[in-house]
Amino acid sequence: MTQLHDLRLRLLVQQESENIANSQPSELDLSVVQARCLCWLALLAEAHEDQASDAERRGDTEQAMGWFADSMRLRDVIQVVTTIEIPLPDSLDCNEEEEGFSDDPPLAA
Repeated sequence: MTQLHDLRLRLLVQQESENIANSQPSELDLSVVQARCLCWLALLAEAHEDQASDAERRGDTEQAMGWFADSMRLRDVIQVVTTIEIPLPDSLDCNEEEEGFSDDPPLAA
């Protein structure tokens, strides 16, 4: 069952990476990638919480704790991905574009 879950997850990741590559053929927009990652991570965390609830209802405490721990790890990853600052191309002034850098910190996506 675990192998099936792993294969399914790999397929979903592969499909999503192909969707991103096809929708952004000339240049990847990192804010789009970040947003899509956050959506997938939230869905995975929710699925793990549901699995934990199901295991708890069946009385399988050990399995429930495992699923719950995984969902908490995913929530931690969501926090990390959320805090990654990606500079937005439209936020640069003309002078800063010519110089290639800015003293201002990048905007969080």
